[in-house]
Amino acid sequence: MAEITITKENFEKEVLNSDIPVLVDFWATWCGPCRMLAPIIEEIAQDYDGKVKVGKIDVDTQEELAVKFGIQSIPTVLLFKNGEIVDKSIGYKQKSHFEAMLG
Repeated sequence: MAEITITKENFEKEVLNSDIPVLVDFWATWCGPCRMLAPIIEEIAQDYDGKVKVGKIDVDTQEELAVKFGIQSIPTVLLFKNGEIVDKSIGYKQKSHFEAMLG
């Protein structure tokens, strides 16, 4: 499954009420490290299809969500399970880092 675009309108349905873990990438089009991370996030979405939902939140268009979660640096990746944040990663990381987050 490809990543899904998460907005304040679908956040509750896609993240908080998800029956599987959700990896959420906070990013922006102008962010170099975000662009470097994008292919890794795409790979995670494909490798964990059906086991983990992968969503992307553009901090420029979804400022309310960025503020709600205290996002001050991007990329920031949050892992939600049962509607709760269980792990957090800030900055560019290798794929193995995210695989370890997902267990």
